[in-house]
Amino acid sequence: MELTEKLREEYAPGVPYRVDSGDLTVSDFLFGTARRYPKRAAIDFMSRQTTYEELASQVRQAAMVLKEAGVGKNDRVALVLPNCPQHIVALFATALVGAVAIEHNPLAPEKELEEQFSRHGAKLEVAWQNSVAKLSFLPRSTKIFGVDLAAALPAKTQALLRLPLPAIRKRRSMLGVKVPSQVESWENSVRSAVPWEGECPAGAEDPAIMLHTGGTTGSPKAVVLTHKNVASNVVQSVAWVAPLHEGSEVFYSVLPYFHAYGLTATLLSGIQLGATLAVFPKFDVPQILLAQKRLPATFFVGVPPMFERILKEISTFDADLSSMKFTLSGAMPLTKELTDRWEKATGSLMIEGYGMTEASPIILGSPVSGERRAGALGLPYPSTTIRIVDPENPSEDVGEGEIGELLVRGPQVFSGYLDNEEETAEVLRDGWLHTGDLVQVRDGFIYMADRRKELIISSGFNIYPSQVEDAVRSMPGVLEVAVVGLPSGSWGEDVVAALVLEAGASVTLADVRAWAEKSIAHYALPRQIVVVQELPRSQIGKVLRRRVAQQLSELQAGLETRLPTLASSVSEVAEKAGQARSAVKETISSAAADASEAASEILRRAGSDDEE
Repeated sequence: MELTEKLREEYAPGVPYRVDSGDLTVSDFLFGTARRYPKRAAIDFMSRQTTYEELASQVRQAAMVLKEAGVGKNDRVALVLPNCPQHIVALFATALVGAVAIEHNPLAPEKELEEQFSRHGAKLEVAWQNSVAKLSFLPRSTKIFGVDLAAALPAKTQALLRLPLPAIRKRRSMLGVKVPSQVESWENSVRSAVPWEGECPAGAEDPAIMLHTGGTTGSPKAVVLTHKNVASNVVQSVAWVAPLHEGSEVFYSVLPYFHAYGLTATLLSGIQLGATLAVFPKFDVPQILLAQKRLPATFFVGVPPMFERILKEISTFDADLSSMKFTLSGAMPLTKELTDRWEKATGSLMIEGYGMTEASPIILGSPVSGERRAGALGLPYPSTTIRIVDPENPSEDVGEGEIGELLVRGPQVFSGYLDNEEETAEVLRDGWLHTGDLVQVRDGFIYMADRRKELIISSGFNIYPSQVEDAVRSMPGVLEVAVVGLPSGSWGEDVVAALVLEAGASVTLADVRAWAEKSIAHYALPRQIVVVQELPRSQIGKVLRRRVAQQLSELQAGLETRLPTLASSVSEVAEKAGQARSAVKETISSAAADASEAASEILRRAGSDDEE
């Protein structure tokens, strides 16, 4: 039996094997729902609600603003916005006029934004007022609309923000600041515009959204997603959560819309399902738990660090999470321990998903049933075909239980990077998306082994960082761990573990190796450890191993010149012939303490967005 068909046997009841989005465009989701549920609340932003009927009208007004600015089919509109009602309006208005919405992180540094803008050359920008200053590289003639978050707040809150008090002025500046006179007000422009009554000129195969990613190679690229790509993944996602009811759910929209996960799994899927979207401009635990009392969530999409923080503070706010029917976790491994605690707090299932920006993004999901497996990536989505192949010979599929690279084919898979044929050809081969992720099938489910590009080769052995991390993470006193490979001469790479410890905890390399040896092979044991305060993460919370490796390499190079005494504290123990070399590097000197602090600082500085 073909692998995909076999895996589909584990689908939850009611989930179809195949779905078809037809000729739907992104704007069709909103206008279709607005016809079915005109008076239902579409957006709840800090308790101010907008109905689907009102949202559709605002989108048509915003479409007129874009049309009057000369925006038409296939033109590019840059969105530099946090999650907010204005972001949703601008996104759907861009789709309605047939233009391409290009998402950006509003907190990204100016250099990163400049590089992205140079790549796509957007015709017009809609930007948060607080991000406008970082667009100074644009020609003065560029059309920029500034967004004031305060304008979307309830009227009473807006009135309070006008009070001339220092604390309130500071709060007001966090929502919006003064901008140059040539920057037009988005809110005023939309409010005064006559609704555009035209129909979307784009077809299903036309580009709809552009997202930025490091892809499978780590180099910055722009992923172009068509209406068909995005619509397919939305229809797949809605079919996957069959127990959710159209027109009655409350989605907490916390993940950023400039990331595919937040865009598809919460915003667009929520709109298609007729849900009320409780929109949060950032992940703020007190804000979320207070909202839970006022507007209880039925579906929450997030990442493990979010769930950890919510559980940590839930008692402080005396919040009740039992309204949640399901929770979706993605972007990084989810431990059984966290799953158990969250399911105990909510009384409902937590499921996992897997994807990448190039697939709009969801490829696999755990079934929404008691048959799901904790820690598994899940099963292929409807209308999604997968293969698991020999990384060195992609024409050969590996057997069940063997580790191989995951290949994907389906309507949600993109057709290429913007103006980058070489990278496109590398990742798309013979109609298959090469994910760069190493996986295996166990007990009818797909499990992650590791990212191919992050595979560590040491002494001729292939070492999977995730397996080492799982072994070390279970050690008492260890909160978080990232395992990377650092060059080590003729031996290939050393396995290096960056650790975040519990308060007051202390571990040595010998401790770590002794603990980890209980569950992983001797050749895979860490040869170095570095204790840090925190690990660099992407905007959605994923630990960035590549950044860890880069910064530890820089640290190592610096120590060789600035801390020569450290070298003398390192002892290497060579094992007998035929065994893998094992190097033990430990330091108890003050120089080691300084090195740890330096490592923490470097890693803290490395935490800018990277959408792998």
